[in-house]
Amino acid sequence: MIYNQWYIVIDSKELKKNKPLKIKRFNEDLVIWRNNEGGISCIEDKCCHRGASLSCGKIKKGEIECPFHGFVYDKSGKVTTIPANGKTNKVPDYMKVKSYEAYEDFGFIWLWYGEKEKIDSEPFYFQELKDYTYSCFKDHWAVHYSRAIENQLDVVHLPFVHKTTIGRGNKTMVNGPVVIREDEMITFYVNNVVDDGTGKSLKSNEIENYKDLFFLKFHYPNVWQNYISDKVRVAAAFVPVDDDNSVIYMRFYQKITKIPILKDLINILGKLFVIIILRQDKRVVITQLPKKTAMKMNERLIMGDKPIIEYRKYREELIELNRK
Repeated sequence: MIYNQWYIVIDSKELKKNKPLKIKRFNEDLVIWRNNEGGISCIEDKCCHRGASLSCGKIKKGEIECPFHGFVYDKSGKVTTIPANGKTNKVPDYMKVKSYEAYEDFGFIWLWYGEKEKIDSEPFYFQELKDYTYSCFKDHWAVHYSRAIENQLDVVHLPFVHKTTIGRGNKTMVNGPVVIREDEMITFYVNNVVDDGTGKSLKSNEIENYKDLFFLKFHYPNVWQNYISDKVRVAAAFVPVDDDNSVIYMRFYQKITKIPILKDLINILGKLFVIIILRQDKRVVITQLPKKTAMKMNERLIMGDKPIIEYRKYREELIELNRK
């Protein structure tokens, strides 16, 4: 994973007040909780005393109590109370576990994976989506999150994986695609056409007026948006669990209407369609080997894979730049 980055880790609705939630992220077992004021804390889910799972404990005054011997931890991961030692005894500084900085917005919760002193900005999300309503679907995939991301950057698979849905029309020939990288954002413009046997696919520099084409965006480390129209978007967060597993939060966004019942109906139907598309992808992606991708691996990529190549290239650069 890319170090020193904000990662979306869960949907806000999953975290209830004063109820610890056990999650596995970044190949680590974590406990995350919300206090009465809405503040979020996240620390390692392993008591430094005897290794018990803190997520089985209780929240008391915004801190978490170990269910085994009553050790109490604050949001920084430091033990504030050791009952067996008595209330007046000072707790040693070494009695602590790893903690994570958390941030909440857009109905998501982010964790900072890296050195806290390196935090220099709030997490990125697509600001224009503030004006949209949405429905959300969560799915577990038995692949590294990089594989899940690359599936959404893959413009070649549409007429095959999605031949009954968004890939209808047998548009198997891929022009370009045109890929633009700006800072930590990749935008790629898609132009798939029917192969009538009379021509060949165009290189990206041969495509005129590419900004008029259908396009998608990906922002490192793990958010993506499909610009279906001015009033309809699909966005996703690809959450790293471990080297073999990821969680995808897929959202259908729309601002076609704000009429309550009609709005909810559109969001439900949009979510159902998103589930169908995502499950078509999943059926194939979980068969890919290896489960984790890298810049140099035993794959023979083609011109249509340019978004994937660009993703891998800059991902490697960011990993190297932020190496521990």
